Amino acid sequence: MHYSTSMLLASLGIFTLNSCKSEPGAETAEGGYPAESVAEALYQVLKSDRKVYAQKIVNRLVKQDGVIKAHEEWASEKALLLPAQFFREGAEEVDSIDDKAIDFTYSLQSKWPLNMENAKKKTPKVIEGLAAVSDPENSLYGKKWTGEEEIGGKKFFVGIYPDRAVAPACWECHNDHENRQPEYPEFKKNDVMGGIVIRIPTN
Repeated sequence: MHYSTSMLLASLGIFTLNSCKSEPGAETAEGGYPAESVAEALYQVLKSDRKVYAQKIVNRLVKQDGVIKAHEEWASEKALLLPAQFFREGAEEVDSIDDKAIDFTYSLQSKWPLNMENAKKKTPKVIEGLAAVSDPENSLYGKKWTGEEEIGGKKFFVGIYPDRAVAPACWECHNDHENRQPEYPEFKKNDVMGGIVIRIPTN
């Protein structure tokens, strides 16, 4: 888990050293960098870490080699975290850091949630963005959605990026989960299952 977090923060540090200038009118993150560019860099790291964990750890060890299982009760079951749990643990680790260069947050959300407590965190803007990137009939399907929102008197850039089914460990878990609702789609490889939500304070 600390590996994922360190890679994320290292990527952010590299980006801030090499960032191009903000375009006129672009919202900037705290620190003076274009919020959308920072979010884009973060997304590339998060997406890559999520893909590697799902494909090369969970899928290989559970599906291919059968040497361990992945389970929601991973601690008591002595199992691997599910891919979504691994992602959430990383997000919580980042949230616990007090001296981040930019006070960003990120989470994994979906129109078809399995974790109902996590689903309660969706703001109207997040609901709007998820609908756009998750709907095959929307021009933004599988692409990024960006917007702005105000929370507690503070303005934020919000970027929602597609979270695709990259391994059987992802879509089979969702399709077979006990919390899956009858109206949820049956996911398959490369389907958009939800969105990675990145929120960055702006000046």
